[in-house]
Amino acid sequence: MLARIFSCTVLGIEGIPLEVEVDIHRGMPAFEIIGLPDPSVKEARERVRAAVRNSGYSFPSERITVNLAPADLRKEGPAFDLAIAVGVLAASRQIPYREPLRRAVLVGELSLDGALRPVPGTLAMAASIAASERLGECVFYIPAANGAEAALITQLPVKGVHTLKEAAQHFGGALSIPTVQPQLTELVQQERTPGPDLSEVKGQETAKRALEVAAAGNHNLLLYGPPGSGKTMLARRLPGILPAPTLDEILEITRIHSIAGRLPPERPLVTQRPFRSPHHGASAAGVIGGGRVPRPGEVSLAHRGVLFFDELPEYNRDLLEALRQPLEDRVVTVTRVSATLTYPADFMFVASANPCPCGFLNDPFHLCRCSPAAVQRYRSRLSGPLLDRIDLQVEVPRINFEQLQGAETGEDSTTIRRRVEQARQVQQNRFGDMAILTNAQMSSRHLGKLCPLSREARRLLQQAYRNLGLSMRAHDRIIKVARTIADLAAAETIEAPHIAEAIQYRSLDRD
Repeated sequence: MLARIFSCTVLGIEGIPLEVEVDIHRGMPAFEIIGLPDPSVKEARERVRAAVRNSGYSFPSERITVNLAPADLRKEGPAFDLAIAVGVLAASRQIPYREPLRRAVLVGELSLDGALRPVPGTLAMAASIAASERLGECVFYIPAANGAEAALITQLPVKGVHTLKEAAQHFGGALSIPTVQPQLTELVQQERTPGPDLSEVKGQETAKRALEVAAAGNHNLLLYGPPGSGKTMLARRLPGILPAPTLDEILEITRIHSIAGRLPPERPLVTQRPFRSPHHGASAAGVIGGGRVPRPGEVSLAHRGVLFFDELPEYNRDLLEALRQPLEDRVVTVTRVSATLTYPADFMFVASANPCPCGFLNDPFHLCRCSPAAVQRYRSRLSGPLLDRIDLQVEVPRINFEQLQGAETGEDSTTIRRRVEQARQVQQNRFGDMAILTNAQMSSRHLGKLCPLSREARRLLQQAYRNLGLSMRAHDRIIKVARTIADLAAAETIEAPHIAEAIQYRSLDRD
């Protein structure tokens, strides 16, 4: 007998519905899986055989052929276990092959005792199933641990299954599995977890202002200065002044983390902007994305949030150069023989760096032990094209004793976040239906129309372009930063003070 069961897999960040065809006929006992399965899919034969027997059913002693269609798409991972096992039970007539099973989409990994383990990417699968015209009205059966995640797609009925036996009894009519109730509103309205506050940072008013400008326009930021001046402390407080993500952004972030397998079952929705800080020994595939089985990298896990590189020159040069493309295009394309995958990578890049290998170049209290050649080698790890893509380059000097011991504290993160949210709202009103959200996303064709400069501002920018030897990219980024500064000041036209402050944030160009 032949049984056709719907299942689903993930390709890139999209779910791909597919069919699991199970055919059982007389012949020498065998169990074959075809349709470009990888080793983890082929191993489903043993998992399914043990799960069927340990669930109280008999495994057919006939020839079983399982086809995963379409056959030209490579299948990876154990998510097909449940569909294969139910297909075997239906094809061997141990459960009826009737309407509820024909309209079911089954996904899940089986343990040897028949229990279901969670699988990554169920949010992307649910979104694709809900949008699929071929599947029509169907029900999504997944491991119970993934139920709350998949139920975020409210247009699709989702049922959480604990064991293979439970699924078999449900399709046999002896048991009814309840539909998982969506909890999207309750999850989105969860109280924001408080993080470190900017009011805890003594002094460094220039760097705090740079953080505010960067957050308001989603600009890239480099903080450089001697060890212990507060660069990392400032960077880790940046998420506290970013506006809360919208519902669409929350679902985008959650989908990527689900595909990467970074979504804990107790937190089915990522409601805060991510802050990713990979170690300087991380591989290019781990940061950019890819690998033998392509997965999103740190740049995609930081989508709509912050990617922080502590001690930027310590990272591999090839890795730093690989960042140039996602910083410019805000997507990452991974090409393999079997497929070309595109992952979103719209993040704010924040980095810290010392001025030299020992960190004390030009420090009045410490002697720098680095030779001029060592300093040059250290700085040459950061190429000009990479620095060009960093909008704000801010020096973070050592603070004095009086500032450190003073009782005075600066503004807290909540106050600064309100100004950032107001500036972001100004940008949204300006862009309207354009496919951009922040000033950092503007292209050159937007600048002349959306960034009007006063005569004095244009003259000042011309002088800086000539005297500092700026590139065309640096010229455009100064205008974008000045546009953000003007938005924070509620100014329609970019004036000379806005350009002057934006130029001030190009410290390395001035050096």
